[in-house]
Amino acid sequence: MQEEVENRTVNLAISTTKLTGRTLVSAFNAWKRHRAVAKTAKEKAAEAKEAEAAKPPRGKQTIKELIGQNQGVSSISIENTDIRDFERIANKYGVDYAITRDKSEVHPKYMVFFKARDADALTAAFGEYSNQILNAKSKPSVLKALESLKELVASIPAKVRNKTKEHER
Repeated sequence: MQEEVENRTVNLAISTTKLTGRTLVSAFNAWKRHRAVAKTAKEKAAEAKEAEAAKPPRGKQTIKELIGQNQGVSSISIENTDIRDFERIANKYGVDYAITRDKSEVHPKYMVFFKARDADALTAAFGEYSNQILNAKSKPSVLKALESLKELVASIPAKVRNKTKEHER
């Protein structure tokens, strides 16, 4: 409530020794100039916001948004892979895409819809994505190496300690 009162209040400070009609008119004109500048700034901000809303969405979006851009849509089927890695690479290449999951099958199957104009970029993105998957498979598993080291440590006989104290008096 206090903020509303503060927003509606006009603070006008006039430095003068003698308050005359001319001083009041010049103060009113200064306030009008200030309001005009503030109003244009507000209008420019509103125009910028409208322009931002009018720009087509980029990156991941819904199928409706993708089809609504009237540029033709193509699709590719992906089987049981990590979609997050693909999304990161697709954003890197600037591909506009939509991902849907086919729930009718037991194993998840994903359909990636993309604009027809993004075909070359999507080809490059899929190339990098497939290289990343192949490289991940060729690397040795750190967890398996750790498991084998655990077994090796467990097979080493432990040092037997005798912790009895002798009491002498």
